[in-house]
Amino acid sequence: CALAAEDIALSIVYEDDSLAVVFKPSGMVVHPAAGNPSGTLVNALLYRLDNLSGIGGEKRPGLVHRIDKDTSGLLLIAKDDRAHVSLAEQIKAHTVERAYLAVCIGSFKQAEGTIDAPIGRHLADRKKMAIRPDGRQAVTHYQVLKPLRGCALIRARLETGRTHQIRVHMASIGHPVLGDPVYGPKKSPWPVKGGQLLHAAVIGFDHPVTGERLRFEAPPEARFLNWVERLKMC
Repeated sequence: CALAAEDIALSIVYEDDSLAVVFKPSGMVVHPAAGNPSGTLVNALLYRLDNLSGIGGEKRPGLVHRIDKDTSGLLLIAKDDRAHVSLAEQIKAHTVERAYLAVCIGSFKQAEGTIDAPIGRHLADRKKMAIRPDGRQAVTHYQVLKPLRGCALIRARLETGRTHQIRVHMASIGHPVLGDPVYGPKKSPWPVKGGQLLHAAVIGFDHPVTGERLRFEAPPEARFLNWVERLKMC
C-alpha cells in the first residue's frame, strides 16, 4: 500500500528545488519497515516536501543515506532523481563530508586514530554487524575532543558509510558508544535511556546543480548534551 503523508514535526535545515537537509531526532525510524509502518521520517517528508526522488523505491523516497533510529542528526534528502544520482555518486566517491559526535566508554590512549576494518553481517545474529575479513571496506577516523569521567567525547569522520559503522568500529577497539544496547557492555555504569549517544553533526557536499560546496552543522539534542555535562570531570 502507498505510504501516507503524516503531519509530524520536522526540522528542515535547508531546502531548495533539488534537495533538502533535515534534522532527524533520536528515536525516529528513517523509513517504514516491519514493526514501524508509520510515524517515520519518510512519512514526515511526504507531508513537508513537495517532491521526493523515486530512485530509492516506494518505501524510501528521497533517501540518499540513512542513520539509525536512536542516532540523531543531519540527513540529505533528494527531491528529484538527478539530484539523487549526483549525491549518491558523491557518497560512493567519498567526497561527502560526514562527521559525528559520540560519547564513548573508556579512556583513550591516543588522541586520534583511524580504524580500517571491513564490516559485514554478523554470522550468528542477523540484526548485528561485525568486523569480518570478507566484509565491505570500512574506514572511520576519530579524534578525542574532551576526556570525560570514564568516557570521552569524540568526533568521528566517516570515509565509508556501512551500517552501524561507528558503533561497530568503536566497540572493536574497546570504546563502545555509551548507551549502545547492541554493541555496548551488558551492564553499563551509566543508565543511559533512549539508545546510543551518537549524533550526525556535519554534512558537506557539492550541490548537484550549481556545483557549489555546501556544509551544514547541527548541535546534538539536549539528551546528548546533558550526558556530556553529567560526565564532565571536576
